[in-house]
Amino acid sequence: MEGQQGQQSHATLTLAHDYFKKCEYAEAEALYSAYIRQCVCATSAGAAFGSPEDLAIAYNNRGQIKYFRVDFYEAMDDYASAIEVQPNFEVPYYNRGLILYRLGYFDDALEEFKKVLDLNPGFQDATLSLKQTILDKEEKQRRHY
Repeated sequence: MEGQQGQQSHATLTLAHDYFKKCEYAEAEALYSAYIRQCVCATSAGAAFGSPEDLAIAYNNRGQIKYFRVDFYEAMDDYASAIEVQPNFEVPYYNRGLILYRLGYFDDALEEFKKVLDLNPGFQDATLSLKQTILDKEEKQRRHY
């Protein structure tokens, strides 16, 4: 990041994280959105701005806020953006897998959880979610629905 604008954006991101940790989601979402806009505008103007890791985290966390509101498709859009920016960031794959599981798209959820475990074999929640998804898919097939 460069200069005063870079410092301001870093402060915006830090403040967003603070609100997120305190479960003050409306404030966090507004700040994540502001940070994302700053990064996208700078990038489209040809300037380097922020790190891909920070941008991916901002997208992922904003997606989490949308998930908490049960805005699943908007959340998945943010997870997809996080993945686009940082393809080896396993958390948005996991979060997207959870939504797909909740929506009953077990095959798609399985793929997401497998991707998480390819990236991070020690991700225990993904291991558990993968096992549960397999069980629920088998149960659905047994009941023929």
